[in-house]
Amino acid sequence: MKKYLFFGLCALSAAPALLTGCNSTDDTPTQVANQEYCLTDTIASMIKVDEAHLKPVEDELQLSGKITFDEQKVFKVFPLVGGYVQEVKVELGDYVQKGQILAVLKSGEVADFKQQLIEAQSKLQLAEKNLDVTQDMYKAGLSSQKDFITAQQERKNAKAQLARLKEIFSIYNVGNGSDYVVKAPASGFIVEKKINADMQVRPDNADNLFTISSMNEIWVMANVYESDISKVKEGYEADVTTLSYPDKVYKGKIDKIFNVLDPATRVMKVRVRLQNAGYELKPEMFANVNVRYPENKQLVAVPSESVIFDRSRNFVMVYRKRCDVDTRPVEIYQTVGPVTYLKSGLKDGEKVISKYQLLVYDALND
Repeated sequence: MKKYLFFGLCALSAAPALLTGCNSTDDTPTQVANQEYCLTDTIASMIKVDEAHLKPVEDELQLSGKITFDEQKVFKVFPLVGGYVQEVKVELGDYVQKGQILAVLKSGEVADFKQQLIEAQSKLQLAEKNLDVTQDMYKAGLSSQKDFITAQQERKNAKAQLARLKEIFSIYNVGNGSDYVVKAPASGFIVEKKINADMQVRPDNADNLFTISSMNEIWVMANVYESDISKVKEGYEADVTTLSYPDKVYKGKIDKIFNVLDPATRVMKVRVRLQNAGYELKPEMFANVNVRYPENKQLVAVPSESVIFDRSRNFVMVYRKRCDVDTRPVEIYQTVGPVTYLKSGLKDGEKVISKYQLLVYDALND
């Protein structure tokens, strides 16, 4: 009987230990009490520490859009006369300098202007000789003052007619003979070409021959649905990505809001202006536009890369000093690009590890 009582007491004394082992199912990372953890020299040299700050919360609005020309830097070239297209010196997509010859036309109108110019030059020479003779005769008393004034007026009219024709020649870029030379009014790319060699251009043609755009600045026209109209304002920053360069982000700002809705699509247009120094962005490309806008609140923010997701929870590694690091569970409000806003878990001014934090996390919680 004593023997059985002894084994019963032993079993009862071991029960708490067994129960403790069975009930210890909480996998939440916790630092072992009274166990000091210090970063090794290697890890301490690798990590990056950032400070959590109370910041105004920014949200992100994703829009779709299309790249278009900067209309203020688009130049359409129209024919001033009709004629036969003798030569076209550029192709679609070519870059041209201001004043560069784009095409040459043979034109009967230009030939007529040439004839008028020759006649005007002859009339001016004749009027000047007539004025010289009349002036000499007037001084000698052989001609009246009226004749002298008439000769002066004839020379004045001849000079005006010649000046008018020369102005026409400068506007029309008249070349040799009956050639009408089409020149680029500005530097840029040929983005539209509606002319080919051996074509006939009618004098009453109202269509442009070429369109030139500099393309060093470009527009993105983005669509905003009715529910999001209140979230966009001029001056808001926008990040633009394209299918052609998915890993490259182009930085811009909303510089124009078109306060009308398209009746067919029920969207409002906003314009984002972008620098395009490398000419990577092409008109008609589709674009994704992320617009950041402020919310009316402030929360503690940390770098997004500092947040660790493990076992269905989010954590950060709080750093006070080399031998004072602990794992802190946090509740995320939202993440916007490189910044994560927290509902709880951190205070303003606390420091977190934002680089190689997983190494520290694993070492501390194994």
